[in-house]
Amino acid sequence: MVFYVARGAADSCGRGCDRWIAVEGQVDSGAALRFRKFLRQVGDLPMYFASPGGNLDSALAMGAMLRERPRVARVARTVVEECGFEAQDGDACIRLKQSGRELHGGLWTRGAMCNSACPYLIMGAATREIAPDAVLAVHSPKVVLRFTGGMPTQQMRAAATERGLERAHRMLSSYLPRMGASGALLDLTKTIKFESMHILSREEIIRFGIDRREFVETPWTFENAGRSMVRKLAIAKSDVGNDYRTLQWRLFCFNAGQFELDFQRQVATAPVLATVSISNGGAKPLSFASPPSKPPGFEIWGLRLTRASVQSLADLSQFDLTETAVGPDGRRLAHPAKFSTEGLAGAFDSLLATCPPQKNMQKEVAPLQNRPQDSAAK
Repeated sequence: MVFYVARGAADSCGRGCDRWIAVEGQVDSGAALRFRKFLRQVGDLPMYFASPGGNLDSALAMGAMLRERPRVARVARTVVEECGFEAQDGDACIRLKQSGRELHGGLWTRGAMCNSACPYLIMGAATREIAPDAVLAVHSPKVVLRFTGGMPTQQMRAAATERGLERAHRMLSSYLPRMGASGALLDLTKTIKFESMHILSREEIIRFGIDRREFVETPWTFENAGRSMVRKLAIAKSDVGNDYRTLQWRLFCFNAGQFELDFQRQVATAPVLATVSISNGGAKPLSFASPPSKPPGFEIWGLRLTRASVQSLADLSQFDLTETAVGPDGRRLAHPAKFSTEGLAGAFDSLLATCPPQKNMQKEVAPLQNRPQDSAAK
């Protein structure tokens, strides 16, 4: 496991934050000693973890160190610029991360993993914030046996394994309450074989006390894999029951003057949500085209925007998204919610750099000028 300080663009780790601590790799038996030495040399920066897990004793010891001072723990991969085209987990890049230098890079929560012993480690932080597109996964502990003085019998191996599991369960039973987490997490992990892995749902993350926020969202981020786009994801508690639903926005460009904003959500149960609109600071909200396309289990709504409309949205600190519903009694119900525009300005600039130039602006803008709102059919 490696620890290092990274610096990114303005607000890359939150508003007013551009420096963070990266904690990456497998938790080895000597990680706790190195971690304590590292913590003495750095300030109280937010920490971003990306780890497949590893040694449980070391993970719990490191978690206890986090509890000594108020710290923020999140799950994300740090992509180091100095590594260039080298793999982030390649030998050359690892040596760079172990050099003690402050490195430069960006944070990536999508698909970032904190598995096995890693969730217990981050529970040591006073504040745990799990992004909606990051992954926490758990399973039962694995006992690694070491015998001396001859070949053990099968019965001896079984007995030693049982003692090792009992020890691990005792440690976790004591550790979890001290970190403000629920012992029900241990009950779950006991049912998951070590060879398998259980990905925690948002409901479980909240119920087990890892991150109790019922609403979480990512900043807007630029992605350049395949088709360039700007993306944002949120998970919010449903109005019905204890379910959580995922919302996603994707911004694409046709050219440097015309864009499409897609809004994707899981199909609602009841009542049926009939329309969707978004505010960008104008006199009227902008309405997404209806009806939406409906891949299995989802709805995707589209909205055509000009460059000026996107810029107006980016200039806001937050935007309103209003979903309207027609209830069983025929009444129209509005469901407004506010979402952050954090990261949108910088991500939009990155997207613009990839957009083809706008040809014959007059011909392309004219149809939009004839519309009462800055929207069009998808």
